[in-house]
Amino acid sequence: MTSPVTARPELTDSEPGRASSFLGRRHGTTSLRVGAASIWLSLIVLLPLAAILWQAVGGGWRAFWLAVSSNAALESFKVTLTVSFGVTAVNLFFGLLVAWVLTRDDFPGKRLVDSVIDLPFALPTIVASLVMLALYGPASPVGLHLQHTKWGIGVALLFVTLPFVVRSVQPVLLELDRETEEAAASLGANNWVIFTRVILPALLPALLSGAGLAFSRAIGEFGSVVLIGGAVPGETEVSSQWIRTLIENDDRTGAAAISIVLLLISFVVLFVLRAVGSRAAKREELSQ
Repeated sequence: MTSPVTARPELTDSEPGRASSFLGRRHGTTSLRVGAASIWLSLIVLLPLAAILWQAVGGGWRAFWLAVSSNAALESFKVTLTVSFGVTAVNLFFGLLVAWVLTRDDFPGKRLVDSVIDLPFALPTIVASLVMLALYGPASPVGLHLQHTKWGIGVALLFVTLPFVVRSVQPVLLELDRETEEAAASLGANNWVIFTRVILPALLPALLSGAGLAFSRAIGEFGSVVLIGGAVPGETEVSSQWIRTLIENDDRTGAAAISIVLLLISFVVLFVLRAVGSRAAKREELSQ
């Protein structure tokens, strides 16, 4: 008695059709997802940007130029960009240091410190300004009076932008191959050479991305600097506070024009940094 044999299905002419139908369904699903994402992006991001652009040029290009080239606007741009670049540079160093400590060192309370990093994300910015005023205001418990100074604005912006650098660098540090570092050490490389030749090139794209995000947040920040800065014209008045002044004076076209300039600056900085980071990442891949 012969044992039953399970018959294998033979290839038929209908299978290419089924495969084609499957690919078609996949393509249709992808198109649907892309369409839904594009619509949502348009509603949430592109439509508001188009509205503010329309309002900025609503009074004509002459009105736009007068708004962005006025002495008050230029002074606010100067304060904003000066402090933002300084804050970004400082947080690049200390953000990398904090990320390094959280990924490479073990110490009591490490999880608590890791959670504290995200507090600026959750804390309302006006509360951050109150904290800064209590700490560095006229009744400072640490003896530092930074209210109505650029230093006060800088400290507030350091507080709200630090997590962008830390959280951009931290995952990359966790994924770095320790064996490469150990191999470099076994060949006689010191810690500085290992960091600059092995670790830093791999971290550069993440560092630049974090720097771009921190800078973009800094130039648009309002709540955390409103009390500690004081909006002294030409001294501590950042562009976001000048925008508020224009709105209070019912100059919505001028406020929109200043906003467009800040958006363009942020976009250009992000685009350049990500382009440089992408090239650095490609060079790193080719060198491996």
